[in-house]
Amino acid sequence: MALLKVKFNQKKRVKLAQGLWLMNWLSVFAGILVFSMGLFLKIELRKRSEVMDNSESHFVPNSLIIMGILSCAFNGFAGKICYDSLDPAKFAKWKPLLKPYLALCFIFNILIFFVALICFLMRGSLDSTLAQGLKNGMKFYRDTDTPGRCFMKKTIDMLQIEFKCCGNNGYKDWFEIQWISNRYLDFSSKEVKDRIKSNVDGRYLVDGVPFSCCNPSSPRPCIQYQVTNNSAHYSYDYQTEELNLWRRGCREALLNYYSGMMSSMGAVTLLVWLFEMSVMIGLRLLHTSLESVTNPEDPECESEGWVLENSLKDTFKSALENLKKLGKFNRVNAGAEGAEGEEGGKTPAITTVS
Repeated sequence: MALLKVKFNQKKRVKLAQGLWLMNWLSVFAGILVFSMGLFLKIELRKRSEVMDNSESHFVPNSLIIMGILSCAFNGFAGKICYDSLDPAKFAKWKPLLKPYLALCFIFNILIFFVALICFLMRGSLDSTLAQGLKNGMKFYRDTDTPGRCFMKKTIDMLQIEFKCCGNNGYKDWFEIQWISNRYLDFSSKEVKDRIKSNVDGRYLVDGVPFSCCNPSSPRPCIQYQVTNNSAHYSYDYQTEELNLWRRGCREALLNYYSGMMSSMGAVTLLVWLFEMSVMIGLRLLHTSLESVTNPEDPECESEGWVLENSLKDTFKSALENLKKLGKFNRVNAGAEGAEGEEGGKTPAITTVS
């Protein structure tokens, strides 16, 4: 029994073709939307590529851009088919292409569904990318005189100000690296010498943070040096001073920002996928209803349209059988080629008669 079997007359076929033509052009605009989302996400990721460890995070925007382009191409082509289906003479040239086209549409819909899922599942990969990238970026914060790294201080400072964050996982991350350049250290000072000697790697470590970690909402002037030394500041307890420095790490802030953006894009892509599926089903009904017209010379005659000629179960079984036949055919061919190779490798014996 056919799946989603529907009876059509001439009027219904025309209405279906006109409706599909409109839906295809709406799908073109949906493709432009998906393309624009991918382009926007790519630009946003490139803005902070210095604090990202690898280019894997660009898989999502690249996929959205490709899906958007393909959606425009597929739906523009389908719109032309639907428009020509109103004229039997014009539709005749599209008939041989419809089945392969619908197969490509099916593959495209699987891909767009996969991309929508990836938008929701990229959080883990993005987390590790940001964690390592921010760690490396903070190490290069002091290298203001090193070519290729001189921009890192500005990048990190602007990032912490914009996202109201501090460090990788928190402000204490700055205590573990030397973020002040040697150029601005007085090596004749006893304090500087003692701090460098007390560190195994010879680094100048302090319990301080860059100015960009300061929270402007704090009621007192920002305390960015000797942060954990309560006695160094009047009426101060670093464990209770919630407003002095940003407590949230930049990894968490960026992860929430990009994850929220990608989740929204994933939801929009899923809606586009549902719309594309409805267009594909409608196109399949139009295709089968036009193919099943018993008398092509009588445009008013009734016909039947369906999505699958047999039930879902029978179609699945038929597909499995075809795959098995294809596998057997390949094995037979491989065996025949092997046998020919063996025969060709044998050399006939030559006897010499004296």
